[in-house]
Amino acid sequence: MKYQRFESGITLITALIMLVLLTLVALTSFNLGKSNLQVVSNMQQRDEATAAAREVIEETISNTRFFTHPAAILANPCGPDNQRCVDTNGDGKDDVKVVMAPRPTCVKAPVIKNTALNLADTEDAGCSMGAAQSFGIDGAVDGNSSCADSIWEISAVATDIETEAKVQVTQGVAVRVARDDVTNNCPTT
Repeated sequence: MKYQRFESGITLITALIMLVLLTLVALTSFNLGKSNLQVVSNMQQRDEATAAAREVIEETISNTRFFTHPAAILANPCGPDNQRCVDTNGDGKDDVKVVMAPRPTCVKAPVIKNTALNLADTEDAGCSMGAAQSFGIDGAVDGNSSCADSIWEISAVATDIETEAKVQVTQGVAVRVARDDVTNNCPTT
């Protein structure tokens, strides 16, 4: 007895189709994982640039040069003034360049009235001004102290050196200064 068997190859075709489908599923999951990794990497680089910008802003705020010499706040070994290079991952190589741009600007600096000072506070006592009576002279006694509460806007643009991604961080700061220090730099409203 001789069998003549005719195989149509349906098993082989089914196996090949399943292999192609499994390959497509594997490639799709690989690409999704890669995309998610890129998104997380971009978020991490953005957070590192933001942290570097905040670090430089804090350094600026802790220095009085930002309201006395706003054009040259930070001396910089990696380039021009008002710029700082930051190593965010500790490998000894600069990762982020932070530029103080635009330079710090004074929003306003209202002069403090003598009546608003607390003379028991040593900082306020240093601001008080006494004035001799000058009856009949217009503007001789205006009631102002020798201090002003200045409000500054400080911005830093952090650029990742490798990817050139940029982040701008802006912060406001209030500083009590001598009235004469802000006469030319601030509106006194």
